[in-house]
Amino acid sequence: MSLEWEQLVIDAAQPGELGRWWAAALGWVVTFESDDEFEIRPSPDRLPGLVFVPVSDPRTVKNRLHLDFRPDNPALEVERMLALGARAVDIGQGPQPWTVLADPEGNEFCILGPREAPAGS
Repeated sequence: MSLEWEQLVIDAAQPGELGRWWAAALGWVVTFESDDEFEIRPSPDRLPGLVFVPVSDPRTVKNRLHLDFRPDNPALEVERMLALGARAVDIGQGPQPWTVLADPEGNEFCILGPREAPAGS
């Protein structure tokens, strides 16, 4: 059996606006746009993508799924995301080697700190 991860679907009040924000944040390209969905990918032929679909009900609780990113320079990446319109959020994580941010619609994501070397290396 073959199984390929194609996309992650994200509910959004404004799918096009949120999708364009994520495309700018990730440096991805728009691969599909309609009234019912907005898709971005790393490149037109590369998976997985993110698909934004319209919902009318507001988000009221912490996301059950979120994206984690591990950049070369976490501090610079946090600054860049904040400059794009993300905001820092506290979800009760306390002091951690990562920063929790939220996109313009409040969806949480994390900028992780440097990866620790494996034990014994």
